[in-house]
Amino acid sequence: MTTTPSDHDRLRELLGAHALGGLDDAERAEIEAHLEGCAACRAELAEIAPLAGPLASVDPDAAPTPTAAPDDFAAVLGRVRAEEAVVTPLDARRRRRVPLLGAVAAAAVIGLAGAGIGVAASAAGEPPVEPAAVQALDPGVRADAGTIDHTWGVEVVLTASGFAEGQRYEVTVLDRAGRPVPAGAFRGTGAAEMVCRLNSSVLREQAGGFVVTDADGDEVLRSRFA
Repeated sequence: MTTTPSDHDRLRELLGAHALGGLDDAERAEIEAHLEGCAACRAELAEIAPLAGPLASVDPDAAPTPTAAPDDFAAVLGRVRAEEAVVTPLDARRRRRVPLLGAVAAAAVIGLAGAGIGVAASAAGEPPVEPAAVQALDPGVRADAGTIDHTWGVEVVLTASGFAEGQRYEVTVLDRAGRPVPAGAFRGTGAAEMVCRLNSSVLREQAGGFVVTDADGDEVLRSRFA
């Protein structure tokens, strides 16, 4: 698929809405086709996707003004409000488009929810975790996984040890047709157990599983959803 610079810029601006499940079927098909051939947009989506879960529950108008936060946080929050990036936990098909772009979204969620690589925050009253079978392809890795069904997509909860300390790993959710959608990244903690919460815009009913790959692109862990 040949993409002009103007097409690339337009599709890049849709990455935030794609991560939140806010695109219609035609737009989603177009951006997924673009992602297959654009490593830069895949990398950017991988950074945005883990923020989708916390951002979906953020109401900028209801957020308290931090009393001890850096001065630039208020400016970031003001930019979010100015962009009208208001997200409500409605079905993704009924949600209005949100012009969410990387730096503003990241700063807002980090300030409000304390998020990092992989999202560790937990909301009270969240849906139950459904266990998911995993297969470790590295004999040193021990892992359990589960999924949470959200209106904006599927959240993967990964509890594991044995991933090489400090090494970056990519997590990709596969839809039922086997198409990959980035779900974020984490860094290994060696023998210490870690809990990572990673988010994808693929709805749970359309998700077939996920894979974890290392820096060389080799699969280290895979899961197939029931």
